[in-house]
Amino acid sequence: MMRVLCSLLLTALASSVSLSAPKPTYPLRDADECTARGGIPNFLAKAKAGKSLKIAYLGGSITAQNGWRPKTLRWFQERFPEAKIEQIHAAIGGTGSDLGVFRLRKDVLVKKPDLLFVEFAVNDGGASPDRIVKSMEGIVRQTWTEDPTLDICFVYTATQGMLKDLQSNKFPRAASVMESIADHYRIPSIHMCLKTAQMEKEGKVIFKEKKGKEERRAAMKKGTYYFSGDGVHPYDDTGHILYLEAVVRSMPAIFAQGKVGNHSLPGPMDSGNWEKASMIPFGEGQLSADWKLLDLAGDSNAKRFRGNLPQLWMADTTGASVTFKFKGSMANVFDLVGPTCGRLKITVDGKDRGKRNRFDAYCTYYRLQQLGVVRGLDPGQVHTVKIEICEEQPEKRKILKGRSGPNQKVLALDDDAFAKKFDGRQWFAGYIMYIGEFVK
Repeated sequence: MMRVLCSLLLTALASSVSLSAPKPTYPLRDADECTARGGIPNFLAKAKAGKSLKIAYLGGSITAQNGWRPKTLRWFQERFPEAKIEQIHAAIGGTGSDLGVFRLRKDVLVKKPDLLFVEFAVNDGGASPDRIVKSMEGIVRQTWTEDPTLDICFVYTATQGMLKDLQSNKFPRAASVMESIADHYRIPSIHMCLKTAQMEKEGKVIFKEKKGKEERRAAMKKGTYYFSGDGVHPYDDTGHILYLEAVVRSMPAIFAQGKVGNHSLPGPMDSGNWEKASMIPFGEGQLSADWKLLDLAGDSNAKRFRGNLPQLWMADTTGASVTFKFKGSMANVFDLVGPTCGRLKITVDGKDRGKRNRFDAYCTYYRLQQLGVVRGLDPGQVHTVKIEICEEQPEKRKILKGRSGPNQKVLALDDDAFAKKFDGRQWFAGYIMYIGEFVK
């Protein structure tokens, strides 16, 4: 499981920008573990009154782990024993706020939460400040347009590469951008890794080292925390305890702020933010005859991913296509990548927009992904998108050499064995995502 979580995270970062690529200058914010701002007054009032409540957790693989999410849920349940508090698990490994803003309504808002934690500071680590503002502001504005009483709290995590900034008492870039949004909308924020970074500097935390559970627990009793095995995903019995403790320390200040009532929705920071992000089942597009709706009971991918893609379509023939129209600026597809996936050709308004592989260096297994189709279109015009399967396949052996160490076993396969595992031009798709209005 940890191998999969790590691979998903690295894929998300790599899809935005190379991990080693220079980043545009952005002023880093001074770091505080907690900034309470407007608090979470509506949730607190209902919890004190013993109401039934739901806490939603929207994030990536660190939130998907059996870590700070269930640990904080348990803390809230124990803190307010008269209330019935449940969770909405809306975390998907390897994904950032650019997917979160599209799936927010389906995965969170329709389930009527009372408190929403948003965790994307790591998976947005390679994204541009402009993109972070568009997607994170879109999440806030969608949420409060739907339910202005729903309290929001931003939480930030970190990787080993972010420790230097935190130890200099600065937020890394993604968290710095998110803080500007939190300021604008008076959303409380918690950096769960700030104290951990200081402890690492003091020698009390070993941030990255593979250790067994018994070794970790023995060291913790002596005051040393082995935080993670990969420099990203905390161990559930050490690193995630430090994350829990940061949330618990922050709650008194957050509880002390705000008044019960609707949250105000000021003018946007970015008028082009993604608050109109939506998605519609893939079958709503015009599908060629080659497509199959996979059986949830009989198909392994349909069964595995049904929580996120309840209807999973698959085509594998050259020229198989989907066509759809929308009035707006941007379109993507929520799909899968994996061993037998192929290459797609994209046409928008009759113009060739290039080809996209649904295969990368991590594709020794299938996983959720987002196909970037087009952005920057005239939002006032209706656009026609056609996506079709290409005859040629990605150069899969060459692509897998990008991770020659982890992929050593599959790269050692002879041509026949390699083809048996990787030959194919399949495309698995679940949702069309767009900013604007879908046109039927």
